[in-house]
Amino acid sequence: MTEATSTAGSAPAAPAAAAPKGPSVGQIAGFIAMIFGMFMAILDIQIVSSSLSELQAGLAASPDEVSWIQTSYLIAEVVMIPLSGYLSRALSTRGLFLISAAGFTVMSALCATATTLDEMILWRALQGFVGGAMIPTVFAAAFQLFPGNRRAGVSVVIGLVATLAPTIGPTLGGWLTEIFSWHWLFLVNVVPGILVTLVVWRAPSFDTGDRSLLRRLDLLGLVLMALFLGSMEYVVEEGPRDDWFDDRTITFLFVVMVAAGIGFFWRVLSHHNPIVDLKAFRDRNFATGCVFSFVIGVGLYGLVYVLPLYLARIRDLNAMQIGEVLFVTGLAQFCSAPIAGMLSRKMDVRVMLAIGFTMLAGSTWWMSHITADWQFDQLLWPQIMRGMSLMLCMLPVNQIALGTLPMEMLKNASGLYNLMRNLGGAVGLAGINTLMIDRNALHLERIADAANPNRPEVQAALDALGQRFDGAIAGDSSLAALKTLMNMIQAQAQVMTFGDVFLVLAGIFVAAAVITTTVRRPQMAGAGGGGGH
Repeated sequence: MTEATSTAGSAPAAPAAAAPKGPSVGQIAGFIAMIFGMFMAILDIQIVSSSLSELQAGLAASPDEVSWIQTSYLIAEVVMIPLSGYLSRALSTRGLFLISAAGFTVMSALCATATTLDEMILWRALQGFVGGAMIPTVFAAAFQLFPGNRRAGVSVVIGLVATLAPTIGPTLGGWLTEIFSWHWLFLVNVVPGILVTLVVWRAPSFDTGDRSLLRRLDLLGLVLMALFLGSMEYVVEEGPRDDWFDDRTITFLFVVMVAAGIGFFWRVLSHHNPIVDLKAFRDRNFATGCVFSFVIGVGLYGLVYVLPLYLARIRDLNAMQIGEVLFVTGLAQFCSAPIAGMLSRKMDVRVMLAIGFTMLAGSTWWMSHITADWQFDQLLWPQIMRGMSLMLCMLPVNQIALGTLPMEMLKNASGLYNLMRNLGGAVGLAGINTLMIDRNALHLERIADAANPNRPEVQAALDALGQRFDGAIAGDSSLAALKTLMNMIQAQAQVMTFGDVFLVLAGIFVAAAVITTTVRRPQMAGAGGGGGH
C-alpha cells in the first residue's frame, strides 16, 4: 500500500502508470463499428450527387425539386451535429450512437421505398437528422477511450474516414446507380447499418448519461438553433441557384436566419442549461482548430464538387469515368494515412498542418492552369498531392482542436468542431457557385468581344469552318460554323472559370497555412486512460 502510494505521488510516474489503461477488446470492437457508421453517415452526404438525374426520373421531379433530396439531408444533419453534444451527455456517447445508427438504417430503407418526391424528402431529412449524431460521437469517443499516446493512430483512421468518404461518395453512387438502380444508393446502408447497430449494442459502455437533462431540455433554444442553422444551410445551398436576394424565399429565410441567430446566441449565453455550450471557444486552440475545420470543409467538399463538374461539362465523362479519375485522390489518402500518423507522433503538429495546407494550396494552384484538354494524366499529380495534403491537415487539426480540452467539455466541443467542417462545405459550395456564375459571365463577355465576326481574322476563321462543313452536313454551313464558334467560346469561358475557382481556393489554403503560426503548441491532455476521466 505504501509502495503504491509512493508511486502515485511521483509526478513523472503517474502518467506512466495510467498510460496502459485503455479500452477493452469489446470497447475497441464497438469503436471500430462506430467508425464504420460514421463512414456511412459522411458518405451519404455525397452519394446521391452523381445520380440526381436518375432520382429525378424515378420520382417524377423537376431539376429544381430534385435538389431537395440533397438539401433536406444537409439541413437536418447540420441541426443534429451541435445538438449531439447535449444528447450524448443525456444518453451517453454509446447510447446516442446506438439510437443514431439504428434510426439511420431504418430511414435508409424507407428512402429506398419512396415513390414520390415528398416521401423521399421526408425520409431523407430524417435520415440526415438521426445519422448526424454518428459523426461527432465518434470524435468524442476517440478522445474518451484512448490515452494520449495512442490517439495518433486512432486519429489516422478517423481522419481517413472523414476525408475519404465524401471523396468516393459520388463514385460509389454513380457505380451503384449504373449497375443496379438508384434504390441501391440507400439499400447499401441497410445490412452494414444493422451490423454496426448490433456490434455497438453488444459493446461495453465507456461513459454514462444523465437522463435528467432530457427533462431540462431548453425547447426554445432548440427551436431557435434549428431555425438559425436550417435557414443558413438553405440560404447558402440554394442562394447561388436562385440569384440570392432576387428570390423571395431566400430573402425571407435570410431574415429568419438573422433573427433566430440573435435569439439563439442570446439564449445559449443567458440560459442556465443551454442547448449548446459555447465555452469551448474560450480555448484559443479549439477556436483556431474550428477555423481550420471550416477551411478543410471548403477544400474537401468544394474540390469534390468542382473537379467532377469540369470532367462532366468540359470532358463529357459519365459518372463511372469521373469516379475512375477521382479514385486517385482516395487512393493517395489511403496510402498516405500511415505516413501522416507517423509524422503526427514525431513532428510539431503546427508544422505538419502548415505543410498540409501548403501542399493543398500547391495542388489547387496547379489545377488553376487547367485547359480543355486535361485528362487523367494531367490530373494525376495534383490529385495525389491533394489526397496526401488532406491527411496531413486532418490529423493535426483534430489534435489542436480537441486534444487539449478537458473531458467534460469534449462531447459538446466535438459537435461544434464537426459543425464547422459541414458549414465550411456549405459556405464553400455557395461561394464557388456564385464565383462561377460571375466569372463565367465576365469571361464569356470578354471572349465574345474578342471573337466579333466583324474582325477580319474571326471572319477568316468562320469562312474556314464553313468550307469544312460545306457538303459534309445538311443545311447552311455558315450557320454551323457560327454555332461551332459559339460553342468554343462557351467552353473556353467555362475552362477559364474553373481556373479562377482553383486559384481562389489556393489563396484560401495559403491564408490557412499562415494562420498556423498563431497556434500554441498543444500539450496533449489526458495522457492517462480514456474512459477513466
